[in-house]
Amino acid sequence: MGDKISRLAALKPVHARAERPAELRAPDETDALSRLLGAGIAKNRFGEHLAIRNWFATPEFAAPSPTALELLTRSKGERKADAKPSLFARQKRAVAARAQAAQILNDPEKWLFLDTETTGLAGGTGTYAFLVGLAWWESGGLQVEQLFLRDFSEEHSVLHELAARIAERPVLVTFNGKTFDWPLLENRFTMTRRIEVPRLAAHLDLLHPARSLWKLRLGSVRLVELERHVVDAARLGWHRGEDVASALIPQFYFDYLRGGVSDPLAGVVKHNQMDLRGLAALFGKINSLLDERGSLGDEEALDLFGLSRFLERRGARERAQVMCRLALDGGLPGEFRPRATRELAFLAKRRGDCEEAAALWEKLADDRTDGIEACEQLAMHHERRTRDFVRALEFAQLALAKLRRHRAATGTPSWQAGAARREEKLMCRVRRLRHRIDRQTAGPLLTKAATAPAGTR
Repeated sequence: MGDKISRLAALKPVHARAERPAELRAPDETDALSRLLGAGIAKNRFGEHLAIRNWFATPEFAAPSPTALELLTRSKGERKADAKPSLFARQKRAVAARAQAAQILNDPEKWLFLDTETTGLAGGTGTYAFLVGLAWWESGGLQVEQLFLRDFSEEHSVLHELAARIAERPVLVTFNGKTFDWPLLENRFTMTRRIEVPRLAAHLDLLHPARSLWKLRLGSVRLVELERHVVDAARLGWHRGEDVASALIPQFYFDYLRGGVSDPLAGVVKHNQMDLRGLAALFGKINSLLDERGSLGDEEALDLFGLSRFLERRGARERAQVMCRLALDGGLPGEFRPRATRELAFLAKRRGDCEEAAALWEKLADDRTDGIEACEQLAMHHERRTRDFVRALEFAQLALAKLRRHRAATGTPSWQAGAARREEKLMCRVRRLRHRIDRQTAGPLLTKAATAPAGTR
């Protein structure tokens, strides 16, 4: 009975608490893997695991800009939720929680960069994170700690250390971590049934802002591409050299578990290390771009356009307009100029500058892609603003003719269905404008007839 009670007690969740990093024991002469990886042996109440600790002078510490953090954490969904009526007590608790999270978020000592190497790239309950890479700002540089499983039995020990680090630094910074790394780790914590899932104060995933900012220019926004073309890792004094391909990493680990050579694991550890350094450098670059007090330097026109679109989606429309104009003035490639002009037109319309918006739509009226929309917008402008119904009818008919030609030439069934609804709306507009023009023309004639002498009627 005593044994049964002990086993049941072991299943109770253990609350994560801040603890000092475990002291590392040097490997002995026979521990070839630890010596290969430059690791020490860490021990806690769940057992042992390997830990590799290094400090790097680059990338240097980047103080987070309040403006950048506000933009990175803002989303359309949150704005809509805030607009909904709610009970006073619930609203008060939500405001207090946001204020507390914002206070922690603005403290870089509470940040933890995280990247994992796993036994599979698809996730799932059978996937283990055999290498958990952590990094944080320390002494002006980056402290890196990597927790390694020599065997799956060491998972509890590694997760316990990870929970302790997150308790100390509850702001997680990742690259695609919201989709992959953190859900995987949450699942592993849950499956232990002994270690509670750590609570995060905030989670900054840099993949999505990076995609907005640099996808137009680079196409691929893999971290290695961003290092090469955005943060300029070579200038920082570090490079990947002969890096390990991510797709090969699970097989290298399985080969090691089956008694194969362990040499490739040194490359895996270096790969994870560089991912962490690249992640920290990427934050510094995004931070400087989003900081409204900073200088843009010699940014590419496509990057400025990407920044404009990111700012517009986050509600910073005045800055978005400035960036979009800088992109157009900075030599934006021809295939992107109509799109940028369209963005400027909508930004002008949203701030109430209808004349500027109309002038920009005029530039797009003959464009193959945006010409239909431009003519529609000009028809609305002249009908509602200038009250020039004749001019509005000309643009409505032009938009209708363009749409019909486009429908006849191309379009998937779903696109055709949407185009048919759009055509019906344009036809309604044309009929309404003709009716208004007839009334406008008939009005003076009726007035003249009413005021004419009786003998001339």
